[in-house]
Amino acid sequence: MATSTSSGGAGGIIARLVGIIVALVGLALGAGGAYLAILGGSWYYLIAGIVMLVSGVQLMRAKMSGAWLFGLVFIGTLLWAAWESGLNYWRWIPRLDVVLILAILVALVTPALRGGPSKKAGFSVAGVLILGLVVAGALAFVPGRGYQQFADVPALADQSLATDVGNAQPADTPDNGDWTAYGRDSAATRYSPLDQITPDNVGDLQVAWQYRTGDLLDHRWGAETTPLKVGDNVFLCTSRNILISLNAATGEENWRYDPQVSEDAIPYTAACRGVTYYEVPQTPDDQQSEDVATADQTPAAANDASSPATSEGGAPGQPAVAATDDDQSCQTRIISGTLDGRLIEVDAATGEPCTGFGDNGQVDIKRNMGETPPGYVSINSAPVVVRNVLITGHQVLDGQRRYPPSGVIKGYDVRTGELLWAWDAGRPDQSEPLTGDETYVRGSPNMWTTAVGDSKLGLVYLPMANSAADYWSSSRTPEENEWASSLIALNVETGLPEWHFQTAHKDVWDYDPGSQPTLIDFPTDNGKVPAVVMPTKQGEIYVFNRETGELLGGGAEERPVPQGGAEPDQRSKTQPYSNYATLRQPEIDEKDMWGMSPFDQLFCRIQYHQADWRGMYTPPTAEQPWIQYTGYNGGSDWGSVAIDPRRGVIIANYNDMPNYNELVPRDVANKLGWVPREEQTSDSGGAEGAGDPQANTPYAINVNAGWRVPYTGMLCKQPPYGHIRAIELASGDTLWDRPLGTARANGPWGIRSGLPIDIGTPNNGGSVVTAGGLIFIAAATDDLIRAIDIDSGETVWQAALPAGGQANPMVYEANGRQYLVIVATGHHFMETPTGDYVIAYALPQGDS
Repeated sequence: MATSTSSGGAGGIIARLVGIIVALVGLALGAGGAYLAILGGSWYYLIAGIVMLVSGVQLMRAKMSGAWLFGLVFIGTLLWAAWESGLNYWRWIPRLDVVLILAILVALVTPALRGGPSKKAGFSVAGVLILGLVVAGALAFVPGRGYQQFADVPALADQSLATDVGNAQPADTPDNGDWTAYGRDSAATRYSPLDQITPDNVGDLQVAWQYRTGDLLDHRWGAETTPLKVGDNVFLCTSRNILISLNAATGEENWRYDPQVSEDAIPYTAACRGVTYYEVPQTPDDQQSEDVATADQTPAAANDASSPATSEGGAPGQPAVAATDDDQSCQTRIISGTLDGRLIEVDAATGEPCTGFGDNGQVDIKRNMGETPPGYVSINSAPVVVRNVLITGHQVLDGQRRYPPSGVIKGYDVRTGELLWAWDAGRPDQSEPLTGDETYVRGSPNMWTTAVGDSKLGLVYLPMANSAADYWSSSRTPEENEWASSLIALNVETGLPEWHFQTAHKDVWDYDPGSQPTLIDFPTDNGKVPAVVMPTKQGEIYVFNRETGELLGGGAEERPVPQGGAEPDQRSKTQPYSNYATLRQPEIDEKDMWGMSPFDQLFCRIQYHQADWRGMYTPPTAEQPWIQYTGYNGGSDWGSVAIDPRRGVIIANYNDMPNYNELVPRDVANKLGWVPREEQTSDSGGAEGAGDPQANTPYAINVNAGWRVPYTGMLCKQPPYGHIRAIELASGDTLWDRPLGTARANGPWGIRSGLPIDIGTPNNGGSVVTAGGLIFIAAATDDLIRAIDIDSGETVWQAALPAGGQANPMVYEANGRQYLVIVATGHHFMETPTGDYVIAYALPQGDS
């Protein structure tokens, strides 16, 4: 007796519709697959597409052979996916999702085909496939997917690796309950000795108070702010540099000072990462031990009546003396840079300008920089004070011109605003401030991120950026080539370098180090050595003797890198790699291409083969796109690392995403309207590097920063895109590494999926480590702040934020209660919601 049903009727119509779908999918995969095969890529898409096309035609004809052919595609896809992917879960998704769904549809319509099985058999096959789909989907929700445990975290013990950087300022030796510098202390450890909140009670955290700054942007938002806490007060700055003091226990506003920064001054992002707290020395002994602004210590120009101190603030020819400023009220000060290139000092008690500093409480750092259009010279990181010298760098707007304003580093008397020295990497042997109409070297490397200082040694450590323009090097000077993309130890008395280490030679990848270095006593076989720890965008972590610059922890080595590109004579044959520790992942290949479907993956595979990619440091090419991995937002950026000096553990969160870059000829760029910011009629506000003109070079640059599929917005590289790692400080060995961030706010077409899948998202911002055994971090694009157990790497608490948390959190104590604070303003580059929130979490009263 026949078991099949008629090919006519509703069942036959549905079977034909399924056949049309299968045929169209096969046609698309086959056409794209043919091109991919020509480029030298996988033949799977071409073969599968042809078979699917024939299968679809047969299904439209109600032929059972169509189902058998699709069965071959399904089995073949399964085998191919296993061969390419192994047990890597994320690789299976784009290879199998569409094929599995189509297999279910084909199984359901087989009873309507000529010679097909019974309905029961068809439904049974479909049921098995549906079960497979459900199981595959459920696996995405398994906690810790992609998590890897490598070793046990050392048991809690006081390794006493905290370092001595002097004790003249509260930031040098903060009280346990305070957070007195951007990195909590002058050493920038981001470690709090508070232990009231632990893995056992962190689940009880609740919002203790919330404050809104009122500085809410809908364009280029991303304040990136970490507040300070000194005594009973919290101090912070907003996107447009409004300075605010809050009651640390209640969040009530004490005062605010608005320096009136125009939106025209916003560079790429309206960031104010932090402010600086300073106490004027109160005794002659304090003054003598800390002050370098004296006649026998200061560079000659500091006391020269013709020096630019008259134009940059302070009285020329008059060294500073403790507690003798005209403004006697400013014995404690909040110092901030602004997006329009000013240094501001206000009284920490009242918020009133310190009139004895510069011109009524402010200094313009743009003096002797020549033409500075709005947005080109911006201070977005907290200045550093070392021995009463206020040191600031600044951001120079990327990608606009080969010769924008100089990246000169300036050192001022912290109380008067007198310019003591000015060090420009374009003239590295000089530190005397320029006078008259002289200008510092245009286009020279700048320091846009946060420095760290050692008052005991009298050194400040500067993570120097690249020369302009980032992706073209032929017109750079020998001085720029030597000092760009380096860590530089600068003597604060002379304003001249003591040593430096270059982290990328002749950098054309925007690999300028963005992380604030951390000072620590590094354990060696010969005892502890005062050291500086420096992570990079490439993912390398270097450790130096901070007095001599000698590499520690196994040092580094120069390795051969790809050559050629658009400037073959300019490329360095080698680049430095750390032998101590690295956050780099294995280099990508075609199999790492991803997306939400085989169409996404096929698109990304084609792009992969169209580009030049020969490994790390593949040089920019003019004839074709090139892949940069890690990308310019890879490795460790401005969020830096946190170091637990008792456990001897580094906590590093990092990005793991490639860029897809193109050099665009000048005539093409001009037709596209890619001109410098000041010549634009409208502000596109796109990703950094996306259509940047690089005027005065032969090429503009176009960076697909996340390398995305244009029609879904999904990233081309498989997850994870962001990680967090625990590293043993003494050895550099990884203790654990896990994805950071879920898919709850990340989906195709910009949809906020709400799915708590542990995918590992891009992240910007860093962490804080506490003596209570917790890591607190936001940073990821899922708009969550979380607590991670430092021993296991497991998330033990999390809370949803009202805006993106792209900032470093901070921890303090007030009235016996420990608080966790995050500034949630979102970030336009990370595509997280904008906001103006300052949120404090604490255990319920009486629960500690």
